[in-house]
Amino acid sequence: MEQRKHWWNGKWGRLARKDVYLRTSGDQWYVEQRAGGSDGTSHFFEYDSEDAALDMVRALLNGPDEWRELSVRPPAR
Repeated sequence: MEQRKHWWNGKWGRLARKDVYLRTSGDQWYVEQRAGGSDGTSHFFEYDSEDAALDMVRALLNGPDEWRELSVRPPAR
């Protein structure tokens, strides 16, 4: 699975931090919505197209938080 994009709401701490990830594997696209940092709770959504996955990302980023896109690390060699 390849991570394509990562957004963060800019808040620190287990109670405040939120992340949204866009990933792909083959022809499938995945969106992960995580609350609480690396040990937090995640919800996963699966889509057949990038456009549908990006529609969900836009919906998840809508709201009062000031989301910022983080750089994706290149794949390990």
